[in-house]
Amino acid sequence: MSARLESGLHPPDALTARRLRLKGRVQGVGFRPFVYRLANELALAGTVRNLRGEVEIFVQGSAGQVDRFLREVLERAPPLAAPELLASDRAELAPQQDFTILDSAAGEGAQITVPADQCICDACLGELARPSDRRYRYPFINCTQCGPRYTLIRALPYDRANTSMAAFPLCAACRREYQAPLDRRFHAEPIACPQCGPRVWLEATALAAPHATGEPPLENQSALAHAVELLRSGGILAVKGIGGYHLMCDATDDAAVRSLRARKQRPHKPLAVMFPARGADGLAAVRHEAQLADAEAALLNAPSRPIVLLGKHPHTRLAASVAPDLREIGALLPYSPLHQLLLADFGGPLVATSANLSGEPVLTEVEAARAALSCVADAFLHHDRPIVRPADDSLVRVALGRPMTLRLGRGLAPCELTLPWHLPRPVIAVGGHLKVTIALAFENRVVISPHVADLGTVRSETVFTQVIEDLQRLYGVTAARVACDAHPDYASSRWAARCGLPVSRIWHHYAHASALAGEHAVEKEIPRETDMLVFTWDGSGYGADRTLWGGEALLGRAGDWRRVASVRRFRVPGGERAGRAPWRSAAALCWELGRELPDRDADPLVRHAWQHRLNCPATSSVGRLFDAAAALLLGVRETSYEGEGPMMLEAAAADAGDAALASGAGALPLERDADGVMRFDWSPLLTLLLDQSRPLAVRAARFHGVLAATLCALACEERARSGVDCIGLTGGVFQNAVLTRLAHQRLTQAGFRVLLAEQVPCNDGGLSFGQVIELAAAAQHGAP
Repeated sequence: MSARLESGLHPPDALTARRLRLKGRVQGVGFRPFVYRLANELALAGTVRNLRGEVEIFVQGSAGQVDRFLREVLERAPPLAAPELLASDRAELAPQQDFTILDSAAGEGAQITVPADQCICDACLGELARPSDRRYRYPFINCTQCGPRYTLIRALPYDRANTSMAAFPLCAACRREYQAPLDRRFHAEPIACPQCGPRVWLEATALAAPHATGEPPLENQSALAHAVELLRSGGILAVKGIGGYHLMCDATDDAAVRSLRARKQRPHKPLAVMFPARGADGLAAVRHEAQLADAEAALLNAPSRPIVLLGKHPHTRLAASVAPDLREIGALLPYSPLHQLLLADFGGPLVATSANLSGEPVLTEVEAARAALSCVADAFLHHDRPIVRPADDSLVRVALGRPMTLRLGRGLAPCELTLPWHLPRPVIAVGGHLKVTIALAFENRVVISPHVADLGTVRSETVFTQVIEDLQRLYGVTAARVACDAHPDYASSRWAARCGLPVSRIWHHYAHASALAGEHAVEKEIPRETDMLVFTWDGSGYGADRTLWGGEALLGRAGDWRRVASVRRFRVPGGERAGRAPWRSAAALCWELGRELPDRDADPLVRHAWQHRLNCPATSSVGRLFDAAAALLLGVRETSYEGEGPMMLEAAAADAGDAALASGAGALPLERDADGVMRFDWSPLLTLLLDQSRPLAVRAARFHGVLAATLCALACEERARSGVDCIGLTGGVFQNAVLTRLAHQRLTQAGFRVLLAEQVPCNDGGLSFGQVIELAAAAQHGAP
């Protein structure tokens, strides 16, 4: 593995040597082979090796060529690489005529970066479709520029022995490629072929073939062919992918989609749709069913291959049951060779929803899938490449022309950011209770895990603990402190209390605000000491006064927030149960004003409890206002997934059209309370929602408009008082594209600078990062 430096090319007095150290995304992305090829091209001698997350390069040759190497090793790095130069030191010349790739070495204080899983690259796609290629139609084709990473790495350095591919010895042909420095599979750790690599097999369940469940399974190409036949006949297929299993069926077959919903007991939650890659940019099939802007097209084709929320095409052929009562669908392209083969052979869009119990991590193991999904799927398309840890699909939408990450998952995570401050000790932050992510922070770095789960089940909490342990082990960092939500009853908070480390409890909405402030400080869009007014609107969170917050405006900066505005409180019967029962929020608003629910269908025991202040905590939640509006306008009494009512309300508002959304909507009344907090009075909203003289869609649009106008009025009040002119919008409510657009428009017209979450989710998936930012900022002021 060496490139010969021809003697005599450069006179001895022109020779120079440098020793480089690079960090960043330099392992698992073909960086060492690239370095080797660049040195070969420039006729340089030296060595390159992995050093626990860093790459160390020794290079010698003519001064001009060495200088050129120093530039081009950064400028021409492979597409998946993101090298950062740590050091470039003069070195003594060595008696060496070759450039050599050394074995990986362990080291202390390493700058480890764990690469995310990446979609199949164009070169592998070409081979996959070429009948003369030895990997023709092989479902596990990959190279240094594509394939699984995070989901198969057991330990670093990133060598085959430290991955789940260690159980697959290389055949002679693969070994030649693996050892050939000029081959794009040089040290491609997951490399495989049909002779030596993983296999797929089709396994029928009793649902589809009760008489055949004991027969030998079909393998490889026969398995794929029969899987496509099953899908075409309206069947449901459980497919093991890169980060876990999907449940798949024909997305244009309403009966198949309804059957999947009934079997999975997922009656309403929208289902993602995977489209075959067609046309010059691969998006022709998507354009038949969805409205697609340039920014959305770029996201769909990104190496991370996230699910992207798109507006439905007016004449879509997709089954209405894919995303009932909504104007958007979640679309993605095939990202693994197996998905590519399935979609190309099937020839149309397939539902591709995570195979899991509601809120739990996606299933990854064959036996667990059999146990959980045999009563859901007609057949399994298994494979025998182990998945070390689950990774659900990432979810992204475009808001105001910019990407907004709603779920960090496969391809986008682990997500690493540079902290605006240096931490004195490593910290593990464990988020909240729903949409949990884990953040590991050390020195000036923070790594956010993929979405873990909603906590509250044994499997969710098992994977939660695994991810906490894995992040520390992979990065070679041991946390000295844990940060968690201040809510004492969250499973994550209980874990923190018993883990044995010192605990920092962070107020829920402070973490939301700090996540937004931290992200923009990291991106240098705002100085870290800039005061902001951050609207943190969501469903519910434990507030600094130990009541339930959810409609707050916080003034200040990370580590120093003060609530200056909020919502008029109302008492919600059943407390947290209201999150899946919008009628309870509607009842709360009506009863607060001495009115009855319009349908008069409230449980009298609930009314009695509310009257006697039994289990009806006061809240200032905007999310609950949206729930109430969904109940009063759309008749949504109970929901089967978080945010269902508000999502339907957003769709209804969009149905009203731009004219209705743009029509003048006045702000709600504002009044300062005894603590000096400016509160807006929601009571006029009730009159609006119950006004039968206006069309439903117009009332939904006006509801959004009034809240946007009120938010802007609160911002103007605070600017007049404190001079703040930088506004942040975060919390789960701002996943609503209609509200976000209206608020942004009003604020910018009023002269404010407006910041939105982009890389880090604005929902509870961003809490772990916000907890780290709060803790890091506090540490700068001497807090423990």
